Amino acid sequence: MKLLSRQSRALPGVTGVARVSRRTPTLLGRVGPRDIVVIDHQDIDRPTAEALVRAGVVAVVNAAPSISGRYPNAGPEILLAAGVLLVDEVGGGVFGRIKEGARLRVHEGTVYSGEDVVAEGIAQTPESVADLMIEARTGMGAQLEAFAANAIEFMKRERGLLLDGIGIPAVGVRMRGRPVVVVAASADTRAQLKSLKKYIAEDKPVLVGLDAGADALRTAGYTPDLIIGNPEHIDADTLRCGAEVVLPAHIDGHAPGLERLQDLGVGAVTFPASGTAEDLALLLVDAHEAALIVTVGLRATLTDLLDRGRGASNFLVRMRVANKLVDAPALATVYRPRISWWVVLLPVLAAAAAIVVALLVSDVSGAYWGLIVQWWNDLVDWVRGLFS
Repeated sequence: MKLLSRQSRALPGVTGVARVSRRTPTLLGRVGPRDIVVIDHQDIDRPTAEALVRAGVVAVVNAAPSISGRYPNAGPEILLAAGVLLVDEVGGGVFGRIKEGARLRVHEGTVYSGEDVVAEGIAQTPESVADLMIEARTGMGAQLEAFAANAIEFMKRERGLLLDGIGIPAVGVRMRGRPVVVVAASADTRAQLKSLKKYIAEDKPVLVGLDAGADALRTAGYTPDLIIGNPEHIDADTLRCGAEVVLPAHIDGHAPGLERLQDLGVGAVTFPASGTAEDLALLLVDAHEAALIVTVGLRATLTDLLDRGRGASNFLVRMRVANKLVDAPALATVYRPRISWWVVLLPVLAAAAAIVVALLVSDVSGAYWGLIVQWWNDLVDWVRGLFS
C-alpha cells in the first residue's frame, strides 16, 4: 500500500479533486485549494480567472476553447501566470466521464482518473496563448461589426419593450422612488455585496436576485425581495424564501423552469422577451420607477459585452436606464454612511458633564451658579411676557 502511494505521488503532472460544472459562476463558490475544475467556458474572462487563482486551483480542464479568437480575453494569461495548468477543448463528453469529487491527475493535456484516461485536450502554454491573443486582436473589427448588427436586430425586434415598456409585467414589490440593488452571480459578487453592507443597512433598497445571484444574496445574509431568472439555476430554499418570482420566457410563451416552480409550489409571473435575465431585470425595475439601480456582479466594459452572446441587447438596455444606473464598485467608492444623531449628541453631553463637574469642584462655582439662576429667571419672565 505504501509502495503504491509513493508511486502515485511520483507520477508526473498535478493531482487534485474534481469540481465539475458547465456553469462557471455556480462552480466558483465551492472550489478550494488543490482542486481541478472541469468547466465549459468559451473565452475565459479576467474575473473568472482571478477567482480561480484566489481559490488556489491547480488546473482548469475546459470543454471549450479558452480563447476562441473573437476578442482578446485575458483569463488564460492570468491562469498560466499563476502556475495553473490549462487544458483546452477536451469536448463536452468529459461531463459524462468525470464526476464531482473524483481524484484526477493532469499531465501534458491528458486527464487521468486512476490509470484511466478520461479526457484529452490542448495543454496551453504562455507562448501558445500569446499567439492566440495576437489572432484574437485581429478579429476585433469583425466582432464589433457583428455586435452592431445584433444591436440593430434587437432594436427592431423589441422596440416596444425598450421604448414604451410594452410587455413588462406588474409585480407586488413596491419600487417607486426607492433604490434597487440587482445582484448577479460572479467572481466579484461576494466582495461587492460586502462593500455595500452599510448602504443596504441604511437605505433599505429593494433586493433583486438574478438567477444564482438570488443564492448569493442569501449566502450574504439577505433575503431577496424579487427573483428574476431560470429556477433551474436557483436553490430550492431560495425560491421558497418568500420573494416574488419573475420567470423569463421565450417569445412563444415557453418558460424554462416553470415545472420546477410548480413542483415547489411557488407562484411566478412570466416575462416573454428575447433579452437576457439581466436585460429584463433592468427594464422591469426602471418601469416600476426605481429611484436608483445599483448592479452587483455585473460588468459592462466593451470586452465584457463582446464576451456575451447577447451583449448587444445589454448595451441597449443599459443606455435605456443610464440616468439611474450605477455599478456597485462606483457606489462603494463615493458612498459615505450617515452620522446618527446620537453619535453627535454623545460627545456634546460628555463635554457638558465635564463642564458641570469642573464648576462644582472649583472655587467660582457659586458665582456661576448665581448667573445661571439669574439667566433662567430672565428667560421665564420673557416667556411670560409673550403670553401676557
